Amino acid sequence: MRNVIKIPRILKINWINGLEISVVFNNGVSRIIDFAKVLPKIGVDELSPAVILFQAEEFCKVKLSNNTLSWDNVIQFITLKNGNKEQVPFEVGADVLYKFSQPEQPDISKKIGHLIKEIRKRSGLTQEELATKSGTSRNYISRIENDRSDIELSTLRKIIETGLGKHLELKIK
Repeated sequence: MRNVIKIPRILKINWINGLEISVVFNNGVSRIIDFAKVLPKIGVDELSPAVILFQAEEFCKVKLSNNTLSWDNVIQFITLKNGNKEQVPFEVGADVLYKFSQPEQPDISKKIGHLIKEIRKRSGLTQEELATKSGTSRNYISRIENDRSDIELSTLRKIIETGLGKHLELKIK
């Protein structure tokens, strides 16, 4: 049987804010990379051509190239086998970026947990009562309300419609 090597790859840039960037990796997870912390860890200092990336206006010139992040505005050269020098963009391997990244929790997950908690309390239910009505556990309800667990759509529907007696309506804008 062949071993499959899973190498992280970046599929999309979601957003850039200062020196933070949110990307989607090939495992489908959005992760945030804080380059204010990453750049020093990978050896970027005042002597490095990449030091300009500490400036937000230069950092935001990032592009997605070969499934990793790339900056054409950083002037650096590599020496080829024949001795010639060639200018190349500054890139950081996606495996390194994945290592230094943190999972990004979508705002909608936070809102759903908060909304469930708010409606449960207004309905006068404890977490235990909501769990019993919806066929889940009190621990699971607690994790959802405190944004420590993802929720499947079918379970969300059970909690909202069966447990809370409300109607679930989703919209995509």
